[in-house]
Amino acid sequence: MTTSTTSESSAAAPLLDLHVLVVAVRRRRRLWGSLALIGLLLGAALAILLPPRPTAVVKLLVAHQADQPSDPGTLIRTDVELLRTTRIASQALKSLGSPVKPEDFMKEYEGAGLTNNVLQISATGDSDAEAVARAGALADAFLADHLSRIQETANAEAKALLDQRDRMRDELAQVNKAIADGSSDSGSKGSADSESLFARRAELTSRIADFDQRAAEARIGTPHLIAGTQIVDAPRAVRHSLAKTAAVNSVIGLVLGLALGLAVAAVGSVVADRPVLRRDIAANLGASIVAELPRRQARWWGRRRNRAARARLTTSLARTLRGSAEPMSLLELGCARSASEIALGLGRALTAEGPMVVVDGLPGPELGDHRPEPGDPVVVSSERAAAGAHQERRLGVGSVAPGTAWTDLRHLGTRTVLVVRAGHGSAAWLHTVARQLSEQRIAVIGVVLIDPDARDRTDGTLWDGTGTAPRGRNEPPARQNGAGRWRTERVPMWAARVPDDDQEVR
Repeated sequence: MTTSTTSESSAAAPLLDLHVLVVAVRRRRRLWGSLALIGLLLGAALAILLPPRPTAVVKLLVAHQADQPSDPGTLIRTDVELLRTTRIASQALKSLGSPVKPEDFMKEYEGAGLTNNVLQISATGDSDAEAVARAGALADAFLADHLSRIQETANAEAKALLDQRDRMRDELAQVNKAIADGSSDSGSKGSADSESLFARRAELTSRIADFDQRAAEARIGTPHLIAGTQIVDAPRAVRHSLAKTAAVNSVIGLVLGLALGLAVAAVGSVVADRPVLRRDIAANLGASIVAELPRRQARWWGRRRNRAARARLTTSLARTLRGSAEPMSLLELGCARSASEIALGLGRALTAEGPMVVVDGLPGPELGDHRPEPGDPVVVSSERAAAGAHQERRLGVGSVAPGTAWTDLRHLGTRTVLVVRAGHGSAAWLHTVARQLSEQRIAVIGVVLIDPDARDRTDGTLWDGTGTAPRGRNEPPARQNGAGRWRTERVPMWAARVPDDDQEVR
């Protein structure tokens, strides 16, 4: 069975790695934690600096002529909209004697339907007394308007019924006259007409009585509606608790700030594409992670562990430097201070064995401003190192940050250890660093990872691939392992190229 390297790499690379996203967001906890704290403080400050205006509420029981148990709330919503009209606002302002415009006054009160027949009116003012007065005036104005509309509706209905009754009475008078005029006629034809007139008179008399009854009922129903529309809860001021308002606003601000911070951190992590896991950094640089160190000073319970890790790293690098026939360097990416501390510690360990010089190739003052102490190595600039003698043991310290003069790195050492801060460089820049070092024929011994993620359980060791590979190098040939299976040597991600159509690996 044969497979293509390109197809394997493309199939194995997901569009969005949730593990990497979670780690990247967790590492930016200062960002979303700060935004959450800012939201908390802004919410509390908003409650203190902008307290709510004095508010009063009143509740009304509103009876409707067309009330039905199945009403979905249409009638009470109509009352709410009628409350917010200039007619009711003008009547309330007239009773208050206020010169405020009705359009402006409508912005300072609102209505809400609690049930199909209960209306709540909320009004604000400069003081509790003014708010209570406004709420009472609005309730009285609404009741007066509602009752007048009920009365007008009842009167209009009764008048329509009575007008219809009067027309019936006029027609009845004409029927009675026709009966009186036809009573002298004789014959079969006159008898038939008289019977139809008597029937019509009976019908008109019945309908007239019906209209009289309906008109009376229309008037009788109005007092019931008027009595059912009243104030059930007198206007009262609403008490606001500053502590409760501040707590609610703080919680809302905390949640909004946290959500905004998490969203910004997630989007920024996806857009920036900065590897934070061991496996991604090792794969992009084409070199294994040989050690890990924290970026900041640990708390008292972790200082012994950090000192032991630094001592192990110094011992390992000192052993490598002693056995190296070529000059060696430390190249940092995003952690110049940590690289300087590693170089000085390595220099102190080797100074007792002979002259030791640390060549400062950093763009910053991390090594230049160092105050030498007894046992410290000699720190010289790259220009002085080029002009001096080469009998002493040297260790170059440089940077592979953007703007680096790549051709100068070989003068610091042909073998190097990369000191990289996790999450500092993008994947594209890590590719660039590996490619440029390969073109300068600088062998990468390993990577010292600074500020690693504490919960990272990925493997940062390249088990198959070589430490470095020049750009454009083909895949190494496949080899058969002890189990009789074929496997492919891994190369750095930046060094892989698309094979020819007829080139396949087993």
